[in-house]
Amino acid sequence: MAGATERIVVQATLHDKKVIAAKAKKLGLPVSELMRRGAVAYESGESDAELAALADAAKGAADRAGAAIDAALDFIAASEKRISAMEAKAAKSSVRKAA
Repeated sequence: MAGATERIVVQATLHDKKVIAAKAKKLGLPVSELMRRGAVAYESGESDAELAALADAAKGAADRAGAAIDAALDFIAASEKRISAMEAKAAKSSVRKAA
């Protein structure tokens, strides 16, 4: 990295060092660049809490939408029942008038 002037020492086990070095080699990066990128990209657990809050809000909205759909379907079913009853009554009435 051009212009880098500070040094950060990171302690690791021999196994971790080998894993990090292998990953850097596979990516074609120096170990220091891989470590910098990893540190910059790291997100704390706070973002997990924020995502959980968003997921809870989305679930609540979906539950309310589902309840509204169920209520609308119940209303439609009751309306269809009333219409069928009115149509049957009208058909019965027209049969009596024809006779």
